[in-house]
Amino acid sequence: MVSHHNGVVSTDRVQSRPYPKVRRMRFRFGQPEPMHHHFVEGHIVWSHLAAMLSASFPPGEESFIRSVRRFSDQVADPVLKKRVAGFIGQEAVHGREHRQLNEQLVEVGYPMVRLLMFEPDSRRQKWLVRGENILPGYVHLALTAAAEHYTATVGERLLSSEELQSIPGDPETWHLLNWHAMEELEHKSVAFDVYRAVGGPESVRIGVMAFMYFFTIPFVSAGVLASILTDPSAWRPITVARQAIDVYRGPLVRGLMADLRKYLKPGFHPDDIDTNEVLEKWQRELFGADGILQDRVK
Repeated sequence: MVSHHNGVVSTDRVQSRPYPKVRRMRFRFGQPEPMHHHFVEGHIVWSHLAAMLSASFPPGEESFIRSVRRFSDQVADPVLKKRVAGFIGQEAVHGREHRQLNEQLVEVGYPMVRLLMFEPDSRRQKWLVRGENILPGYVHLALTAAAEHYTATVGERLLSSEELQSIPGDPETWHLLNWHAMEELEHKSVAFDVYRAVGGPESVRIGVMAFMYFFTIPFVSAGVLASILTDPSAWRPITVARQAIDVYRGPLVRGLMADLRKYLKPGFHPDDIDTNEVLEKWQRELFGADGILQDRVK
């Protein structure tokens, strides 16, 4: 039985979730052929959007790990503890592989990616950690839970849309994105369940998401525009405007706000959204007996 009594998710629900599987991936970016500058089939906006998202993932996922670890000593349920371990392992591998992709992106001409590369032990990284420590722990964890809803929602759209999957682009980058999206669905409720397990207030959870709901897409759009402005080969205003309209009207963004808004409902849980069918399909496709990425697992 599932219960949301007083904002606490039931033990039955926690124990019904499988442990996220940590796959030690090694992608081969730039092989056998070098990556093209506009690596999404010459599409300026999609290429810069994918580059900016990839640039944001390593520092973001490292922050997610730190937010969960702040409460690790308060998680008593052994099943949730193992799910947390899987979450941390998956996020660590995501960050590592996106760093590899980001190095390729810098090489082919994305200076904004370098700007967002928070190297371990760098001054910017230390300032980021200090900023996190200023935040109340519940707020930091609520940010992670809300961000995981974003990534799971976008991941499901990416994996479910034939239109998106048919977009031609760098094959290894596509493999990375599909693998990442699949694992986001595998661990989509872990940070949320930790937040509930340690007594995170429902008002804070909803308030944090409300802030992100209104500012994330404008912030990402501004980042993509800034990246395009650093790319002289992309200074084609009519083409960029037309491509941007196509992205906003396309299956990744169209209706996205309505899906994200579900998180604002009191008593919401990520598992209220059934993603099992698409998850199982891609688990087979990527890591089944003849899986596309079996040879990338080390």
